[in-house]
Amino acid sequence: MDGRGLVRSVRVFGSVRGLRTVRAAWRQRRADAAGLPPRGAERARVPGPVEGAEALPGGGIVRFARSSLRVCVSAGGTVFWGWDGAEPEPSYALAGPAPDPDPRAVLEPDTDGGWRVVSERVTVAVSRHGAVEIRTPGGVMLRRDLPPRWWEPVGGGPSRWAQRAEVPADARFFGLGGRASGPRLRDGSYRLWNTDPKGRFGPEDDPLYLTMPVQFVVADAGTHLAFHDNSWDGRVALAEGEEGAGSGHDRPGTSEVRMEGGPLRCWVVVGTPARVLHHWAALTGAPALPPAWALGPQHARWGFGSAAEVRRVVSGYRERGLPLSAVHLDIDHLDGHRVFTVDRERFPDLPGLAEELRGEGVRLVSIVDPAIAAEPGNVLYEEGRAAGAFVRDARGEEVRGVVWPGECAFPDFTDPAVREWWGGLYEERLRQGFSGVWHDMNEPVSFAAFGDPTLPRSARHHLDGRGGDHREAHNVYGLLMARAGYEGLRRLRPGERPFLFTRSGWAGMQRYGGTWSGDVATGWPGLRASLALVLGLGLCGVPYSGPDVGGFDGSPSPELFLRWFQLGAWLPLFRTHAALGAGRREPWEFGPEVLEHARVALAERERLHPYFVTLARLARMTGAPYARPVWWATPEERALRECEDQFLLGDALLVAPVLHRGADRRAVRLPRGRWYDTATGAAYEGPGQVLLDAPLARVPVLARAGAVVPVRGEDGELVLEVWAPAAGRTGGGLVVRDTGDGWEPAEIERYQSRLVDGRVVVERVTEEGPVEPGLPVRVRGRDGGV
Repeated sequence: MDGRGLVRSVRVFGSVRGLRTVRAAWRQRRADAAGLPPRGAERARVPGPVEGAEALPGGGIVRFARSSLRVCVSAGGTVFWGWDGAEPEPSYALAGPAPDPDPRAVLEPDTDGGWRVVSERVTVAVSRHGAVEIRTPGGVMLRRDLPPRWWEPVGGGPSRWAQRAEVPADARFFGLGGRASGPRLRDGSYRLWNTDPKGRFGPEDDPLYLTMPVQFVVADAGTHLAFHDNSWDGRVALAEGEEGAGSGHDRPGTSEVRMEGGPLRCWVVVGTPARVLHHWAALTGAPALPPAWALGPQHARWGFGSAAEVRRVVSGYRERGLPLSAVHLDIDHLDGHRVFTVDRERFPDLPGLAEELRGEGVRLVSIVDPAIAAEPGNVLYEEGRAAGAFVRDARGEEVRGVVWPGECAFPDFTDPAVREWWGGLYEERLRQGFSGVWHDMNEPVSFAAFGDPTLPRSARHHLDGRGGDHREAHNVYGLLMARAGYEGLRRLRPGERPFLFTRSGWAGMQRYGGTWSGDVATGWPGLRASLALVLGLGLCGVPYSGPDVGGFDGSPSPELFLRWFQLGAWLPLFRTHAALGAGRREPWEFGPEVLEHARVALAERERLHPYFVTLARLARMTGAPYARPVWWATPEERALRECEDQFLLGDALLVAPVLHRGADRRAVRLPRGRWYDTATGAAYEGPGQVLLDAPLARVPVLARAGAVVPVRGEDGELVLEVWAPAAGRTGGGLVVRDTGDGWEPAEIERYQSRLVDGRVVVERVTEEGPVEPGLPVRVRGRDGGV
């Protein structure tokens, strides 16, 4: 670190904290130098030629000269393969035991000395040199993983490895967690290391807080998800293919995964997008169901400063007739930024404030950071230290970092005893009246004057009894903190569904809650990145997410704020938020015109609340995200695979947000079928593209002909809004009613719509046959009238 870096650190963090970050960075380097010996000379290894095989249920083991490969196809068609004895478990991604193998799938000899496993839904072919090919039942190749390569330290230690795969030339890549440059991932290298981008980020920044080795690949041949179950630091290099012209040959797309250590094992799920995510949820866990109030508008700010300011903001919403479901308190409500405390001067009666706001229908949500101030007299630190709860280095000394409270220690969430201890601490948040929590700074972050803003890679972790270091534990740290918090809240309030979302996480995190964008930069590129993050995370199995509306770090123009607000109103987590010192995010702060247009967006969000409740229930039952790419139902339509600036909300609605300054019209790509402009009632036929008005008052939203959408009527009752089906076609929809914020089971109600003699008929589908819907019906659309 040079003198300029030291001056910059002191300027950013202040003289005391700046010097602490420098000291912490030097400690980190010393710890890694002592705890991680140099790799030294390495030898490369490949599997070598095949030597034999052993049949096992669902597949078997194929042995090569220098390695072995375990292949297993589950009863649902999900494929697992692992090299060098790697098994499905233990795994932090899996929700439980690995799925049962398909007893009908048998390992048998293939052509050219290879082996194969044939099942009802997929065929797995292993070449004589170790390539693994995934084919459809018709024999069409979806993915071909070439023989891997390992680099083993001569003196011992973890092996690095690389695995290159080929996909069809027309394939497009999605996923890899939260990527601001998505949702479609262009040619490039993407790092797998959860990272705080230090203040703000835009589309060009990578990696971010939440990375996953989960690829979602869409091609003419079919859709598949590939998950390399390895939490070490790594990179994924993607290159899209190119179809040959004339007599030219296709150039396949490629994906190369490189890991710095850990097992080489992979899961592959094939099928339609809906089926892929359904089986992915079965493998890694059903998404947590947020309470119904968490599907409403929420307001956060770093810098409320006092209970009086919170009351002022809430009153501002009420006086203007704007709905509000929750207020989120950031670190400024804590005593000295210390977790599980309250600044009594600024918030003298926080339980009373929470009770008062709850009477107005507004919940309080608390930030929770993992770093604990390591200072004398901090009871929480002393308790954790006595319990051996904190991460230690290779010499057994407590690892220290610098976060908001100053010098901090970090709980080891890979230890089940620590998770149980931490979960019990949320009782204090509940006593203060909070209804939910959001986890921040849990990559984990340690302010760094230089280098990685995290813990030393040599730091030791329990890893549920296996033992290991931070190279393996880093990416799952946020996931396991979420697990500790979620399980603790369930124990403390067993009758209520926890509300928890987390900045960092990993594959399977949907079991415990959702996420948000983190510190997205204020600007039009940040607005576009907000949509990319939500769509990409949905394809990785995390359906509940949303951005900081307005951006995190600056003062948006009235137009930018309004367009961001309009986008947020159609996303699962609808939350405004800003940094300390950034511009305000209350809609009335941007002038009367923005206020009136924001009022329209809020009213529509509230009117569609029953639809969001239904989407949340369906996400838990099926794994399907609320917000979906426009190719969701028809991935074979190539034009839709290229469309990234609009999305489907469930099956019924298509939302086309405005993502560019000054735009008052925009092109909208339509999937197949008839679509109605919900503002004008005009009907359009897809597939194709139309140019629609997008005045400041609204963004284009279209409804699928025949859709049955649950909405709130004028007096609050549940109403079925039906968009008239086209002649000769039928439609329908699903409804799941709000059963409260507990664990009451919910029933899926299925409705169908059709035209009979020019009249729209709506019926509920039951096992006994169609019956009257039993709910008020409102028909919309040119053909059906009102």
